[in-house]
Amino acid sequence: MEFTADESQTLLNILQWRRDVRHFRRDPVDEATLDRLRATMDRAPSVGNARPWRVLRVETPALRAAVRANFQRCNDQAAKLYTGEKHADYLALKLAGLDAAPVQLVVFTEMDPSAGHGLGRQTLPEALRQSTAMAIFSLWLAARAENLGLGMVSILDPTEIETLFDVPAGWEFAAYLCIGHPEFMDDTPLLHRAGWQENTPTDWPIR
Repeated sequence: MEFTADESQTLLNILQWRRDVRHFRRDPVDEATLDRLRATMDRAPSVGNARPWRVLRVETPALRAAVRANFQRCNDQAAKLYTGEKHADYLALKLAGLDAAPVQLVVFTEMDPSAGHGLGRQTLPEALRQSTAMAIFSLWLAARAENLGLGMVSILDPTEIETLFDVPAGWEFAAYLCIGHPEFMDDTPLLHRAGWQENTPTDWPIR
């Protein structure tokens, strides 16, 4: 099918308003919406159709608390990398939505999946991780199209997370995702608004 100019503009709007959300309301997300989001990941591209992403929905309070404690330890350690004004700026950032987000997912990459029969990843095994990243981004855009926010928590110890969730050998931690209704909508990235760093343009130099 061919898409209209209006449909193309809608995609651009979703990209413009996609934010790494840190401020969530506690309202639940209905299961029908979550079913649609889950189906979006089914449509994500992957190397050799390996579909290496493995997603667990985290509901157990003890697990959520353990993830929160892991984040706090890692965040405190990361803060030590900065000094002076940058240190103060870092501490002022709200870097996780772990306390309020009603939906929390932990995502892993299976590094030797049987699906796909190895196609396309013999010379670039990294393509498995890239496939998981594309599945996450597909979910991110779909969440925004549902007027939801998604935040990715990267300040976590991967080995501890793999142990905490007792995942099979060969599953590599990829991301911890918070999903819910954002407290406010914003087309300006938080790190821009906080003065942390602006975007740099993407160049396509000719060789």
